[in-house]
Amino acid sequence: MKEFFKKLGNFIWSKAFGINFAVLIIVYLGLYFGLQAWLKSTTNHGEEVAVPNMVGKNSNNAKSMLNGTGLEYEVLDSIYKPDVVAGTILAQDPKATAITGVKVKEGRRIRLRVSKRTMLVEMPNLVDKSQRFAEGVLRNREFRYTLEYKPTKEADGAVLEQWYKGKKIEGGQKIPIGSKIKLIVGRNEVGILQDLPNLSGMSIVQAQKEVERMINMEFLLGVCQGCETPEDSTSAIVFTQSPEWTEGATVESGGSIVIMARVPGEEIPE
Repeated sequence: MKEFFKKLGNFIWSKAFGINFAVLIIVYLGLYFGLQAWLKSTTNHGEEVAVPNMVGKNSNNAKSMLNGTGLEYEVLDSIYKPDVVAGTILAQDPKATAITGVKVKEGRRIRLRVSKRTMLVEMPNLVDKSQRFAEGVLRNREFRYTLEYKPTKEADGAVLEQWYKGKKIEGGQKIPIGSKIKLIVGRNEVGILQDLPNLSGMSIVQAQKEVERMINMEFLLGVCQGCETPEDSTSAIVFTQSPEWTEGATVESGGSIVIMARVPGEEIPE
């Protein structure tokens, strides 16, 4: 045992051991300081940057606000705020150092939420729904709307068509919130009094157009005296009508007007 410790002591104090030990220390120190330098360069160890307060500013200026800070930014999402200028920064993460007192490392990404003034909303299918129901749905979805009534013998008070920007729109399409929708609503307009036109002396075509201008009235041709060809019908003139016209006469909507016409030169039947 005594001999073993003697040999061990001789080895430790030998020149070879001293050289190996020195090399080991140098390698260890090199690895240590090299690792510290690498960590500092990649993680910005020990460097801290104050986060500016970006809330209330426009996101278009975000890049210039972060110039020289070493910080970056990204817009996470947009929040519908119709009363705020579009692009206004509503929130940031992390918050400003002036509020939290906390600084961040260079290269940190600031996440922003900004405002928008438009939002797409799904257009409901209101066809065949009652006018009252349709108006409630449009108000709940914050659409504006106008009503236009169309005479009909069926679907009284129901939506017949829905229009957006001059075109019919199907349910399910997404359009900006606040858009104006036009509803065509059916109205069974029977019994409304309206002026009875004097059709005497008009052609059949003129008389038909006059009746079509009325509310929910049907035009009927009773007799066309002497009409044998299509040309005869074109030139035929109305000589009587039912209901008969008198000064100030009215007729209820939902009925019909029957005319009798004759080709010029034909005798008026008694």
